[in-house]
Amino acid sequence: MAHPSQLGFQDAASPVMEELLHFHDHTLMIVFLISTLVLYIIVAMVTTKLTNKFILDSQEIEIIWTLLPAMILILIALPSLRILYLMDEINDPHLTIKAMGHQWYWSYEYTDYEDLGFDSYMVPTQDLNPGQFRLLETDHRMVIPVDSPIRVLVSADDVLHSWAVPSLGIKMDAVPGRLNQTAFITSRPGVFYGQCSEICGANHSFMPIVVEAVPLEHFENWSSLMLEDA
Repeated sequence: MAHPSQLGFQDAASPVMEELLHFHDHTLMIVFLISTLVLYIIVAMVTTKLTNKFILDSQEIEIIWTLLPAMILILIALPSLRILYLMDEINDPHLTIKAMGHQWYWSYEYTDYEDLGFDSYMVPTQDLNPGQFRLLETDHRMVIPVDSPIRVLVSADDVLHSWAVPSLGIKMDAVPGRLNQTAFITSRPGVFYGQCSEICGANHSFMPIVVEAVPLEHFENWSSLMLEDA
């Protein structure tokens, strides 16, 4: 998760987020090179004592400053389109979960099970245990098996919400009356935090998302206990 004074992204916990981090570094390097070139040209033009009042046009430089930006845009666009299509891929999910946004909490329904669903509320500050994070911890976590394709169906019951977990590279709008879907694979066990990322009212800041990725055996034990308690 994020920590104070952090400059970069959170550590990737899914293959898609790893691709997004690589694309960010790729694009940032291009921006850095362009900025360096422009700064050098500005400094050179300001500090030089050489002038030529008879230069009216130059075919060569016009060709260069037309083709070079076009090539740079292609170098950015091709990997970007590749990742966009990767993010839309949903191939044979092992588990489907419906996340429903409410004012101001999330409810989860494991649609592959007959009666497995729960509401997820933020834990108030006064009820936090040592080591838990303020405004991020919930009373029920969304538990998933690690290394398994997970499909999440996202919708809302009242107003616009957005189901977002940065370390998984996921941000999907929850729209009343509409069912959006996204998919991801967690590459390692862990607890991953997110928050509603669409302004949804007075308590918008108080509807966190907690995804806990566990080994398949632990997930089966958890689901069995939840079904027994239902």
